[in-house]
Amino acid sequence: MRTTAPRRSVRRTVAGAGVAVAVLAAAVTGCDSGGPESGGERGAQAAAPRWNTAPASVAAVGDSITRGFDACSVLADCPEVSWATGSDPAVQSLAARLLGESEVPARSWNFAVTGSRMADLPGQLAAAAGHKPGLVTVMVGSNDACRPTVSSMTPVAEFRAGFERSLKELRAASPASQVYVSSVPDLQRLWEQGKDSPMVRQVWKLGICQSMLAEPLSGADAATARREKVRARVVEYNEVLREVCAKDELCRYDGGAVFQYPFSAEQLSRWDWFHPGRDGQARLAELAHRQVTAAQPPR
Repeated sequence: MRTTAPRRSVRRTVAGAGVAVAVLAAAVTGCDSGGPESGGERGAQAAAPRWNTAPASVAAVGDSITRGFDACSVLADCPEVSWATGSDPAVQSLAARLLGESEVPARSWNFAVTGSRMADLPGQLAAAAGHKPGLVTVMVGSNDACRPTVSSMTPVAEFRAGFERSLKELRAASPASQVYVSSVPDLQRLWEQGKDSPMVRQVWKLGICQSMLAEPLSGADAATARREKVRARVVEYNEVLREVCAKDELCRYDGGAVFQYPFSAEQLSRWDWFHPGRDGQARLAELAHRQVTAAQPPR
């Protein structure tokens, strides 16, 4: 599968995070005056990294959503409409909003690969780290839930270990890069948007997210339970993303914004009604820009 997320909101996805670690070392020399606010305590506070709301470059990693899959033509990537680094004026990608459209080609890079899962993230981040980007956007997890069967979904512990390793290796290679982490979209909501269309159901038979989209019209207990298990796994993945990101002072999780976003059929690909179309990509860019440029992270 090469797309996105869980039930009551959608997968686009929205992502991104910026750079700039201003480490202010408080110069404290003191002869006699040693109060609780002087010396080491003040220096420790000053040394805390600060989130830069205007990063100078953007690198994107992830899966088919960040590649703009099925947004321009059937079964094909369309990175120019990517919410993270695209150049299409109709989308106004995160990079375009942060850097200006003219700077996107020189100061943004897209290392996302359609079909990627969490296991692929370390390699993508290693490639991104080579550019020492101010901001790295991460949108991954949809394909860990979108598997041929429910039993083949990525275990939560494995998902966590992969994300922890990814951030650790990024920090070693590019310690000042900020990270914006998008929640996994609500895959069940995507199923709800397309299930009643005969054409869409035919497209889904090609193999798109069968753990969620198989037997799209079935109301049987087994089918309903299967969809609920997939959605529950996406919720667990998002909790992992939140928890792991919270341990890194230069990582900002979107607070569930992409998962909760009420994507409509008009914002989905007209070829598969599952991946974001141009309008959906624009909504993801808007969500990410709002989070990246906010003075405080979402709560």
